[in-house]
Order: sequence, then structure tokens, then C-alpha cells
Amino acid sequence: MIKAVIVDDEPKAIQSLTWELNNFNKEIKVIQHFTSPESAITYLNNTPPDCLFLDIQMPTMDGFQFLDQLKNRDYAVVITTAYNEYGIKALKHEAIDYLLKPIDSDDLKETLQKVKKYNSKSNNFKNIEQVLSEFNEKFNTHRITINTDGKLIFIDSEDILFVESDGNYSTIFLKDGQKIVITKKLKEVNAILPEHFFFRIHNSYIVNLNKIKEFIKNDSYVVMQSNHKIPVARQRKSDFLEKL
Repeated sequence: MIKAVIVDDEPKAIQSLTWELNNFNKEIKVIQHFTSPESAITYLNNTPPDCLFLDIQMPTMDGFQFLDQLKNRDYAVVITTAYNEYGIKALKHEAIDYLLKPIDSDDLKETLQKVKKYNSKSNNFKNIEQVLSEFNEKFNTHRITINTDGKLIFIDSEDILFVESDGNYSTIFLKDGQKIVITKKLKEVNAILPEHFFFRIHNSYIVNLNKIKEFIKNDSYVVMQSNHKIPVARQRKSDFLEKL
């Protein structure tokens, strides 16, 4: 059964959607609902559901600002709104569907099928990713496996120069000049990189310590082998020098 959470500043909208979802009571269950985005963020970051139904226009923050504050979001997100101009932005934030209020029962039925398909693929990739991660750790390989956008990416960590954050996305810069954009936050990328090779020197950057060419003390930045200049955050400078 799909475990769902609803976030909407209008109690009547929550009540209406819950009633609609109850028509599919063998397939989905609303485990929690919120009118306060702040309370919802705290809950979701500790108790991720299978699906989130999210309103866009809320008083303290809009739905897209809300999504940017979620950690490790690997569940399906469905946008619910009375306005139809947010479709493209919803796709950019990786929502799997977009429902216009008042929500039609047939549209909701199609959405639930998309949620099931999303969760099935996500679980399969997680299992494969776990097996590969354990293999790499067991045999001490330098290869990392990244699950993103419905595919697995295999990268030799020795080929990585640095990783740059862009909100919910990260860009991996390789020594051959390639750039790989993945739908993971920098914190998630940092967790899968070998810690004895990599160090997060700034909120927006992780560097491969073996690929640093110079450290400019006065201006506090490093020069990579590719000649990229990466800033060193003041609060991380001491730990960084210890690593070197």
C-alpha cells in the first residue's frame, strides 16, 4: 500500500483530496497531512513517505521553495494546484505528475499508477545500488555507483576532479573534461565518495585531494589540475590543511 502525505494550506483542500484517495483505500493510505509547510518539512526529513501531494501556492513559502528544503527526496511528488501555469517548473523539480484542482477522480487514478511505477523502479535501483556498493567496498575498488534519473552511473573515483553543488543537483567534473549532472544534493554525493580521497572544502564544493595542484593561502582557494579555482571556506580551512 502507498503511504501518502498531503501538504496544503487549505484544510478543505486536504479534506477533499483525502476523501478522493479513500476511494482507492486498498492502494493508498494518507498517513499524515499538514497545513504548515515548516512542520511538514521536519516530518518528511525524518519520515519519508511513498508519495507527497503538494500544493504550490502557500502563504509562508511556495511549493518549489518547500521542495528545495527536503533532504534525500527519493519518493514520488505530485503537484496539486488550482493554477495551470506551473507545469514546466513542476517537471524541473522532478514531480511525477501535476493535478489541477478540483481534482478529477480519473486523473487521480492515472496518477496513482504513475506513483506505483515510480516506486517500483526506485526500489529496484536501490537494491542494485546497494549490491554494487557492497561489492565495491568488499573488493576495495575505486568505482562509485550513482542512482539518478532512472539509471545507474558508474564512475571511477580517481577520474573525478571535483563536484559542484547547484541546489538539488550536483555536477561532477572529470579529468577528461566531461561534466556529469546528477539529481543529487552535494551531501548525498559526499556520502558515497571515498573519504580518504575527497574533502568538502566549501558548502558548494567537494574536491579530490589528489587532484589539487596548488593551495593559495592568502586568498584561500585551491587550483585543480584542470586549472579550476575552488574556494576554501574559512570554517573548513583547518580541517582541510590537516587532510593535506
